[in-house]
Amino acid sequence: MAGAGGGGCPAGGNDLQWCFSQVKGAVDEDVAEADIISTVEFNYSGDLLATGDKGGRVVIFQREQEVPILKPMDLMVEASPRRIFANAHTYHINSISVNSDHETYLSADDLRINLWHLEITDRSFNIVDIKPANMEELTEVITAAELHPLQCNVFVYSSSKGTVRLCDMRASALCDRHAKFFEEPEDPSSRSFFSEIISSISDVKFSHSGRYMMTRDYLSVKVWDLNMESRPVETHQVHEYLRGKLCSLYENDCVFDKFECCWNGPDSAIMTGSYNNFFRMFDRNTRRDVTLEASRESSRPRASLKPRRVCPGGRRKKDEISVDSLDFNKKILHTAWHPADNVIAVAATNNLYIFQDKVN
Repeated sequence: MAGAGGGGCPAGGNDLQWCFSQVKGAVDEDVAEADIISTVEFNYSGDLLATGDKGGRVVIFQREQEVPILKPMDLMVEASPRRIFANAHTYHINSISVNSDHETYLSADDLRINLWHLEITDRSFNIVDIKPANMEELTEVITAAELHPLQCNVFVYSSSKGTVRLCDMRASALCDRHAKFFEEPEDPSSRSFFSEIISSISDVKFSHSGRYMMTRDYLSVKVWDLNMESRPVETHQVHEYLRGKLCSLYENDCVFDKFECCWNGPDSAIMTGSYNNFFRMFDRNTRRDVTLEASRESSRPRASLKPRRVCPGGRRKKDEISVDSLDFNKKILHTAWHPADNVIAVAATNNLYIFQDKVN
């Protein structure tokens, strides 16, 4: 599947018309670093939606039965931690994943993955350690990790070299030997200075069924069957038109942006972000895709989202956007899909956009 945009709005094999629901956040051109949203996630039922920002704040929204109205009010509740799990990581934590046994969870940083018991806060078990004796020999780092949604002994972690390792905690206490190794062979003819950088995996997510997993690298999203390690079963190009601009994206550090990805409830569609406040959806059944935009200009209640198209070069058609006019400061790194309904949350810098299908 390739292309800069699609005609239909995919989700589960049927064309949907997505519409605006609401947006939360201030309209401010000069965004403070602390106000940038760093995570978005629905709870298991979809009734609660949580966001976290770089200032360390967590905001939880509760879904009402009718399309909710945002009313200004004074802060009445202040969140405070119930437990603090300390002294386990030397480096920045990139992943936290709660286990299906509801008793344990894992946390991962660049070099180590630890397994915790929810009731024990002062110690954890180190299950992966890739730190070399001599740090000068370090060739890759852990970029993301997640526990299997059904099998509490299985987890995966991705690396900056574009590989994913699946591990089974029943095999040994330290999972230094993987059970499965997922890597797509590189085409030598297309190798360049940027090959290793853009192949680094920024996110890995199991499907709800546990049969597949999805990985996001800089230019694409790939779907893997857990029973086939040699190559992905699907590759979806997110913004292939940026391949010719990698030099400038390297100079402004955008090439190191860590885009996340998510599944819809039935695992039939996937979503991930791009630049210019664009986000992409791919229908796995129809192989159709669409580019949509999180924008306040189209934020009227129930306003339909129009598919956006990017012109990679040459003559630009009507309603197309030139790749040279994209705003790389506006990026969608974090998205979430409601576990049961066609409701999505999209984090655009310091704003949270919520969209739903027209039927709802």
